[in-house]
Order: sequence, then C-alpha cells, then structure tokens
Amino acid sequence: MSRTVSSWILSSARSSIILQGKGRWYSICIPNRNKIKWKLIFSKTCPYPAGSCSLDRTFSFPKAFRHTSTEEEHFSFQLSPAQINDILRAGELSHRTLDLNGKNANSVLRFESNQLASNSPIEDRRSAATCLQTAGMMFGVFDGHAGAACAQAVSERLLHYIAVSLMPRQSLEEIELAVEAMKPVRPILQWHKHPNDVEYQEITSQYFENLRVYWQHLLDLDTEPGFSLEEAMICAFKRLDSDISLEVQAPQENELMRNIALQVAFSGATACVAHIDGVHLHVANTGDCRAVLGVREEDGTWSTLPLTRDHNAYDEFEIRRMKREHPRSEEKTLFVNDRLLGILMPSRAFGDVQLKWSKELQHSILENSCDVEALNIYQYVPPNYHTPPYLTAEPEVTYHKLRSKDKFLVIASDGLWEMLSNEQVVKLVAGHLTELNMQKPPLTFKKPVNLGYMHNLLLQRKSKGLASLDQNTATHLIRHAIGSNEYGEVDPEKLAAMLTLPEDLARMYRDDITVTVVYFNSETIEDYYRSH
Repeated sequence: MSRTVSSWILSSARSSIILQGKGRWYSICIPNRNKIKWKLIFSKTCPYPAGSCSLDRTFSFPKAFRHTSTEEEHFSFQLSPAQINDILRAGELSHRTLDLNGKNANSVLRFESNQLASNSPIEDRRSAATCLQTAGMMFGVFDGHAGAACAQAVSERLLHYIAVSLMPRQSLEEIELAVEAMKPVRPILQWHKHPNDVEYQEITSQYFENLRVYWQHLLDLDTEPGFSLEEAMICAFKRLDSDISLEVQAPQENELMRNIALQVAFSGATACVAHIDGVHLHVANTGDCRAVLGVREEDGTWSTLPLTRDHNAYDEFEIRRMKREHPRSEEKTLFVNDRLLGILMPSRAFGDVQLKWSKELQHSILENSCDVEALNIYQYVPPNYHTPPYLTAEPEVTYHKLRSKDKFLVIASDGLWEMLSNEQVVKLVAGHLTELNMQKPPLTFKKPVNLGYMHNLLLQRKSKGLASLDQNTATHLIRHAIGSNEYGEVDPEKLAAMLTLPEDLARMYRDDITVTVVYFNSETIEDYYRSH
C-alpha cells in the first residue's frame, strides 16, 4: 500500500459521514476486494456505570501500535516487522494430539488457531476440546454481533451440550447421581485454550445447572441408544439457544447475572462446530462462518471441498426456507438490502431475541430491566415485524467420511472469507506447509550428541530463514487476508496500515478474524481402511 493510499484511507475517514443512532453504527459499507458488502454492526465502546455489567473483560490484543481515533494529529501507519509479528501472533494457539504411549493414533494430528481483532473488544470466539466420556474432538468458531456476550456464552457452553447429547444413558445417570450426592463429577471435556481465553466465572454455576436440566431431560426421554451425531448436534444447538432465551426471562435476584443474561440474549452469534471421531467428520453450521476441507489429489494438485453453506440472503435455499415459514404477504420484506428484515446479514444465529420474540415479550423484559443503554442493548423493532421468530439457531449438519487425501480442515469466521476465497485459503495452507517442510534442514546427529552441537544445528535452521516464517498456519492466513496485494503477495506497508487502523475506522476495512486449521493424520486414516 503506497503512502498515497494510506493517506487516502485517513483523509476519507476524517471526512466521512457515518449513520449513527444513540452511539451505535447501524450499518456501514465494507470494501471487499472488487465488491461491496453491507453488514450490521454496533458501537464498540459504551460507558458502564458503577454496579452495571461489562462483558469487555475478554480476549484482548496488544494495542500499543493501534490508534484510537482518526482525529489524532500524529497519525502513522508505520510498523516494524517485529511489531507486525507481535500483533499478528498474539492470539496463536496450537496443540498436537498424542496418546498415552506418545504415538498419535488419533485422526487429528494437530490443530493451529489464531484471532485478530477489528472490533474493540473482539467479538469472535473459538473453542477446542477433546471429549473425555465419548469419542472424538470438537472445534468451534463463533462470530458475535452487537457485542461479544452471546459469542462468549456459546463458546463456553455449546460443546458441553453436544457432548452431553452424545453420552450413553448410563454415563448420564452416573453424573446425575454424583451431583445429587454432592460428589465430584468426572470432566466431560478437556479444553484446549489460549491463556487469555476467559470464562464468565460469575455465572458458571447457573450454566451448569441449566446443563443439568438438559441431561435430566435426556434421561426422561428414556431412549437408547440415543441420538445419532447429527441429531445430537442439532438438538444441542437448539436447546442452548432456547436456554439463552429462557434464562433472561426467569426471575433473577442477582443483578450481575441478570445483566449478563440480558446481554447474551440481546446480542447474537453465528457458530460453526466440527466433531471429528476417527474417519467420521460432522460439521454443524448456523450462520456465515465456514468450514472448508483441503484435499490433495493423486497428481499432487490441491482441491477444495466446502462443508458449509453461508446462511444469508445470498443463499437461495435460505430464501426459500424463510418464505415457507412466513406468509406470502411478507415475501418482499423478509430480506431488505440483502439483510434479514433489513437488519441482520446472517439468517441463522444464536441469541438475537429481538428477531425471535414477540414485541410484547421484548417490551416486558426490557421495561423491567436496569439501564439497557448502559448494557449496550440494541432496542429496535423493525418495520414489517409480524410473524416472529424470523431467526433460528438450528444448524445445518454435513457429514464427510475422511480419506487419506483429506489433509486439513479450515474453520473460520466470515472476516477471513470476506478477504479470501475457499480456493485461496486452501492454496495458502498447502503452500505454507510446503514452504515449512522445504526450509527445515534435517537434524542429522553426530554421536556423541551434546548441547553445543544441538545449539549449532538450531542456529543453522534459523540462518536459513525458518524463523521468519509463521509457524502457525492460521497466522499465515490472517497475514495474507489483510495484507495481500492484487498479486496475492503480502505488501508490508498495506499490512502495517491495516493493523494500525484506529478503532473508529478499522471495522470499515476488515472484520474480526478467527481461524482454526485442523490437520489430519493420513496414516491413522489409512489404517482404518486397511482394517475395515
């Protein structure tokens, strides 16, 4: 990005007119390469008076190099390569799966994840966990809107709901007996978290109680063997969204917990969750996050296999579904300016009760609440709001049986897909893997091996440029998403400009980006087919 372009970004921001209302941005235009997209967004800062609840105690990135406003006099897009790396790599998370013998017998070899904020604080969330009482691993990406509250709650709770849905009756009975006897409960999940990932500690006990009500409901069904994996994922998504709605309606004496419930219900989140058990891959998607499989063909070329559809006004299946669910008199008002009721880009999401509840219920809940403005709750009933609910959290579940040529899965929020196509993402991951393998000189040991010899070998690797590459593939994707020029190469000046954009401007040029890349163990997958 030339200085002329950088200056243009700054000057255009200072002279622009932005539609605002009560401190919130209702919609803005996001330049997206050669096309324009509109998205609903909300203000990123809000005063919180004493005694009220703020949910901004969440994942934050270094802001030392980021401006807070375009009105700053000494405004610069300059960053050193080291500063760029510090910002891009702050949210990195990686994990390699091993069994008790130190050998990998899991179809998941490892995963790498990262996040980059545009909103302040970031509204995206991510989750990764190993199922301890059932088989498999789960990975989730959650894209929040109207604040981070709903995405935060869903990222903490949804994987538990899925795991409980998959547990056999005997395991559910054992857990219930342990809770009744006030004994420790065996963990359901082993979480793989970034050190900065946080939980709503104040409301964890209520979340657990509602999860317990859910497994009690499953026990009451008296069905065995229980749900299929697809049924379990659908049931878990719908039940959690129902709980989010009911929790804010229930009487609550604790003001802090009530405020959290309000913020969770009146904000929203899309979700994409993958469950991987051996060669069995299920992806449940609600909204416009996306999951894409990277496939290496026999001739060495790479192909792309999308496992989700974006649920929005651009999808013909979603349009037809919405028309089936509402009277013909509303056909022309369901989607206005390519948004649901003229407001929301995704047509499926958690939370967003203002698009699910009746007008009367919304009014009843909000009039008995504390200062909803201080809680940053968006109060607006759109025109032509006649037959709610207009929004659902029910996911679309895709099943894929893994093959040895399926090498990796990319799950990401729409902040990545707005910048890069499915094909570009797969090409970047594949190319990055090749680069890393080429730049790793073999560690040939001369006996006897000592620390000095090992140190010299590592220095040789560093001198050959390995240290300059992103070791985390998710970081590599984010770097290209915001810094690539028209030739697909990273432009350092453009990258620096995109990272230093002030909070009142960044959201016009890029969204929050969350990426998780899951690598498959081809040997384990091949072993499965040899034994079946």
